[in-house]
Amino acid sequence: QAQLVESGGGSVQAGGSLRLSCVASEYDYSSHCLGWFRQAPGEEREEERAGVAGILPDNISYYGDFVEGRFTVSRDNTKNTVYLQMNNLKPEDTGMYYCAASRKGVCSAARVIDYWGQGTQVTVSS
Repeated sequence: QAQLVESGGGSVQAGGSLRLSCVASEYDYSSHCLGWFRQAPGEEREEERAGVAGILPDNISYYGDFVEGRFTVSRDNTKNTVYLQMNNLKPEDTGMYYCAASRKGVCSAARVIDYWGQGTQVTVSS
């Protein structure tokens, strides 16, 4: 059973930074697209999760429009780990952040994700 375990969430004030990590176990994800999604408070359906950032096996990365250059996604295939460095956080970044993996070569939308982590909460206060 594939497992993705996130860490690094927490509460910060606006303008602060957090670094999320996701360790993948029980499976080799080096050939997968790895990404981060977030779900705003009050949203419950998996399909409502918004793509924050994704990174392909060859380290090509992409971001949601709302990121606006504030976040950086990276991966270390030797550790089966993906990271999300978040700077200049805003209150609207508040939500549950999920690590995700896809075998399909893209991970920009929730519908193509094969594996999800349990999520880590990020709260940004003004």
